[in-house]
Amino acid sequence: MYKIAVAGTGSVGLVAGVCLAQVGHQVVCVDVDETKINQLKAGISPIYEAQLEELLRENIAAGKMEFTIDYRSAYKNADVIFIGVGTPELPNGSADLTNITTVASQIAESVQQDCLVVVKSTVPVGTNDRVEELIWNGLVHKVRVEVASNPEFLAQGTAVRDTLHAERTIIGTESKWAEERLMEIYKPFQLPMVSVSRRSAEMIKYASNDFLALKISYMNEIANLCERVGADIEDVAKGMSFDSRIGGKFLRAGIGYGGSCFPKDTKALAYMARQHEYELRTVTAAIEVNNEQKTVLVRKAIERLGGFSGLKVAVLGLTFKPETDDVREAASLVNIPLLLEQGANVYAYDPVGVDNFSKWYPQGNKQTGSITYVSDAMKAIDEAHVCFILTEWKAIQEIKPEAYKRRMNTPLVYDGRNLYSVHEMEQVGVEYHSIGRRSTGRASSKETETIEVQTD
Repeated sequence: MYKIAVAGTGSVGLVAGVCLAQVGHQVVCVDVDETKINQLKAGISPIYEAQLEELLRENIAAGKMEFTIDYRSAYKNADVIFIGVGTPELPNGSADLTNITTVASQIAESVQQDCLVVVKSTVPVGTNDRVEELIWNGLVHKVRVEVASNPEFLAQGTAVRDTLHAERTIIGTESKWAEERLMEIYKPFQLPMVSVSRRSAEMIKYASNDFLALKISYMNEIANLCERVGADIEDVAKGMSFDSRIGGKFLRAGIGYGGSCFPKDTKALAYMARQHEYELRTVTAAIEVNNEQKTVLVRKAIERLGGFSGLKVAVLGLTFKPETDDVREAASLVNIPLLLEQGANVYAYDPVGVDNFSKWYPQGNKQTGSITYVSDAMKAIDEAHVCFILTEWKAIQEIKPEAYKRRMNTPLVYDGRNLYSVHEMEQVGVEYHSIGRRSTGRASSKETETIEVQTD
């Protein structure tokens, strides 16, 4: 087993560190945030992720995990150093590599024995070459250091499972020594390994994520067309899923993708292509479709209601997906501002995302509207004039159609995740709008037409 240092304790670095310790390696995690490090030492995860805190505490207790802000001591005698720091998006769409280069410089001044540096962060093609050059130019001690690419393919909410039971592990190296060492590190995971060049590994990450983003945006376009021609997107997706060339995953229509990966990676790949005088038209189109799709339901509601001034508006779900507290690029971040600008009194519910979302929009009055955070979804929909479903949390899926009819001032629901049966919602008298699905025609058109919003 190896002595491993991990730079960064975000969703990439921390999950990698915990999983490496879980299979027997000795791991020390490094971060500049002392508060976060103290929190981790106490066995408290700074991010919400299934199984993470449980395994974190288990490996601390077993003496296989440590946490420090002292990068020199962490990197000094490490056999392997994983870099899992953030590469946030810059205004022009490119990736900000400041954290990567900072860690590379710290490694150069600290390592005192032969060491493999493994970049897990998502970086533009060619970054690993520059990282290796930066380390070599700054080395204080005469030791062997090589850089490998090992992109992560985890989904937030299932990151631990995705790491321990990955479909494949991609390793990109430029020498047999680096390849063999990285393969030995991953041998305890007993997973399929694909060994390629560093640049190919970097590209595999972008190509994989962007292909899934393309698939999502394509299905959302087809869903929008289904509404216009009278087809049902769920029937269409079912029929498509039987084609082995297409597969059944990522065929669900909705209000677009979000999170820390797809939005950033699509923009970064498009930017990288332009830097090489090539236009990735499919990726650019996917970005444009996704941006439009996020607000499709609010725009429909504005057409239906004329606006939201003085209305109680329930918003169910703030995170970009369930089982995570991450709100980055979430649909809520573009829809709630629109609601507030139009004078809505927003009542927002999310099982774990309120703390992160409220950093953007603290509770209280905002210009013409207001936002109130509630701990129970029922409190959000009680006496509401309209409800928007933005995240498919289990707690939201478990709300019965009858509850909307019984509790809301006007049972008007816009579902961005297609959680409910159109037939069941219409049967109980809810005016129900989802993505790409057609009405069964069983609800009374007269009843739907006469729903009026009362603000008093």
